[in-house]
Amino acid sequence: MKIIDIIRSPKPTLSFEVFPPKTSQNFESVRMAIEEIAELEPDFMSVTYGAGGGTSDFTADIAAGIQDKYGVPALAHMTCVSSPRAQVRRVTDTLKDKGITTVLALRGDIPEGFDLSTANYRYASELIREIKERGDFCIGGACYPEAHPESKDSFADLAHLKEKADSGCEFFTTQMFFDNAILYNFIYRARAAGISVPIVAGIMPVTNAAQIKRIMAISGSALPQRFVRIVDRYGSDPAAMMQAGIAYATAQIIDLFANGVPAVHVYSMNKPDVAEGILKNVSAILGKNFA
Repeated sequence: MKIIDIIRSPKPTLSFEVFPPKTSQNFESVRMAIEEIAELEPDFMSVTYGAGGGTSDFTADIAAGIQDKYGVPALAHMTCVSSPRAQVRRVTDTLKDKGITTVLALRGDIPEGFDLSTANYRYASELIREIKERGDFCIGGACYPEAHPESKDSFADLAHLKEKADSGCEFFTTQMFFDNAILYNFIYRARAAGISVPIVAGIMPVTNAAQIKRIMAISGSALPQRFVRIVDRYGSDPAAMMQAGIAYATAQIIDLFANGVPAVHVYSMNKPDVAEGILKNVSAILGKNFA
């Protein structure tokens, strides 16, 4: 089953993102954490991909293992900006051989000092078209409710998003956000711009205060005062911050489902306890039996 079929199903869906190890030395410990998440039987899982394809073999192997061993549909991320065309084609063929039918096509971050004029791919839309030509893949893409940091403005950002949809992107997963009103406004503007594909809400449970600096560096996401107060109050207590972070993310997810958002993708950071905590909190809403 392709991921788009799951997202379009009449019931709400909850999925998790995991990431492969950077080196083979810690492959086993990462694999075990990922398998613990797979044992929770989410609707699907996504596996990230290092810049330039640095973890492409791990990505393909982990995604295939999730599907084959646990029966959990998997999608593999693929970035392209610093990858040679031959590398992208090799990875695409590997995914096809391993039975991975859904790919999240991303431009990826531009490495420091990289000359973009030498790139085989400058935009995610180019990667989307390439993947479409090489197999019967379902292709997803990324979107930014608060606009991509490199976009001139929100109108230009939506124009680029429309181009990705027109290139064959079948759904979008959002960057993390902490105020649901931002997402609702973004969905309204996307629909007005002619973007009709499903938009999956990406949620990041913040379970330690150190994550905040990284989140701001990556996304520049707006932080509501109620969220800031939680971090200020509980950030120095790991157990309390874990509980508060899961509770805040849960509240976001429940509100999203209640307002008709069909699918939520949780950036679980390879933390089985976080994934389990979220799933327990919304299991009845999802119609799942959770022992």
